[in-house]
Amino acid sequence: MSTLLLKNLHTLVTCDDRDAVLHHVDLYCEDGVIRAIGPNLPQSAADVIDGSHYWCYPGLVNTHHHLYQVFSRNLPQVQNLELFDWLTALYEIWKGLDETVVRLSSLTGMGELLKHGCTTCFDHHYVFPAGAGDLLGAQFAAAEELGIRMFASRGSMDLSRKDGGLPPDSVVQTVDEIMRDSVRAIETWHDPAPGSMRQVALAPCSPFSVSAELLRQSALLARQYGVRLHTHLCETKDEEAFMLRTRHMRPLEFMDSLGWTGPDVWYAHGIHFNDDELRRLAKTGTGVAHCPISNMKLSSGVARVPEMLELGVPVGLAVDGSASNDGSSLLEELRVCYLLHRLHASDRAPSGYQVLKMATRGSARLLGRTDIGSLESGKCADLFLVDSRRLELVGGEYGPADVLATVGLRGAVDYTVVNGRVVVREGRLVTVDEAKTARDARQACRRYLDGV
Repeated sequence: MSTLLLKNLHTLVTCDDRDAVLHHVDLYCEDGVIRAIGPNLPQSAADVIDGSHYWCYPGLVNTHHHLYQVFSRNLPQVQNLELFDWLTALYEIWKGLDETVVRLSSLTGMGELLKHGCTTCFDHHYVFPAGAGDLLGAQFAAAEELGIRMFASRGSMDLSRKDGGLPPDSVVQTVDEIMRDSVRAIETWHDPAPGSMRQVALAPCSPFSVSAELLRQSALLARQYGVRLHTHLCETKDEEAFMLRTRHMRPLEFMDSLGWTGPDVWYAHGIHFNDDELRRLAKTGTGVAHCPISNMKLSSGVARVPEMLELGVPVGLAVDGSASNDGSSLLEELRVCYLLHRLHASDRAPSGYQVLKMATRGSARLLGRTDIGSLESGKCADLFLVDSRRLELVGGEYGPADVLATVGLRGAVDYTVVNGRVVVREGRLVTVDEAKTARDARQACRRYLDGV
């Protein structure tokens, strides 16, 4: 039995139903599950952390990423492009993906997430070049090595440039090929049990790179197996114009007609929904992964998050792909989200604490998880600790529940715990050799880009 005790925590921000913020309490975990929270607990543990100066938060949950893009971030030739041109340029790089690139980019991206308090990562992988190998297997192996909770997707594309889509022929597949491999991915990797470290969603890329038949078959298969559905939607005005020109429908109307609304569906971005569509999302329980930094970098627009929250639309937070964010820090996303909506919505904007809850409880809801997202007895022991004595936090200590979004945190958190296991200690990954991982990843990245 593995045990962990956080002793005399300065502040525990639970994000529970009561929004409880506790002071000078212990938190005790057994075999990855929180068993008790309270002052002066009688339990002892194999690993004890003195929490006297630490603020403790639920682990952040990332609801949309493209980890393979770590090796194509910060490229000067695409920095000022918008989505369609940006994708067209980068597909010429991404068509060279293989298992080694996916494994090392996943280690790099998820390692960065862990160092910034993220304990669960959903990755939207949809580029499967012919002969590239077992890319999802490489991702799950990287996640296991790091100790992060991994939610992968069997993404897909079946419309190449010759069919009116954006990607080259070498990275698209037929609907039959996609469905066969989707079954294999679910049956091999998906674990629906509480506390699961490995889950799978079906995630066709976007309405402008997949056929209606692929979307329809994916929805049927996902519901047959009880897994979730995800795609990009309403990200840009170009997408909206494309859908009106080719499908004679707005994007959400098109997706709704194919069975793509409901509490088992969440969309990335969701920037350009109109009033009626927001009400439709709320009524059906269809969720949105909010990606503020990516949306800003690609000049895509500002999602109507204050209205979504008022209507009860499920909303989570996400970093999106590293090539459209250039980083993998949900902590940075928290502060940008808070400031962006203060600028655009003034007093209707979510508070710092509401943004934190978006990245914890809200994100967990998008992934269909009730076992993560808050710190309560019986929930998974996923959390992170921040030393309240940091120089950059002086004066910010009067609102620990808001401070991560309002003041922000520069650099890594002090501890990250996933499933009751310390995976970041004193700001460093403890499950892998960071220096070696960085060297190996840098060499693989160089070979990958040199091959373009």
